[in-house]
Amino acid sequence: MSAARSPFSYAIVRVVPRVERGERFNAGVVLFSRPRRFLGARVALDEHRLRPLAPGLDPATVQPHLDAIVRIAAGDPEAGPIAAADQSERFGWLVAPSSTIIQPSHVHTGLCEDPAAMLEHLFATLVLPVAP
Repeated sequence: MSAARSPFSYAIVRVVPRVERGERFNAGVVLFSRPRRFLGARVALDEHRLRPLAPGLDPATVQPHLDAIVRIAAGDPEAGPIAAADQSERFGWLVAPSSTIIQPSHVHTGLCEDPAAMLEHLFATLVLPVAP
């Protein structure tokens, strides 16, 4: 017998190297399920996608910002005061509209049995390169 499905919300994390141009690529996913008490994030910076959009931008300056998203979602005490907030507040902060180099998509919703597995599925589907 399968477990009951619970609602979840997620946003895609995008890298926008030159905000004025609006060009972007997916670099992560943040997923929150209140009923399952789950908040998680997965990120991966694809340097092959970054290079043509911003040839002079060092990936080492972008990666720490992406890593901070994962640490805040996890509630890492070393990630600053927002990481100490409850999951709902952290999710709201992580998906708030931004005009910086790291931008979340609109929030999307769905139903799933296992939020961690859904996070992995969304990450593989929406972020990792498509196999030829």
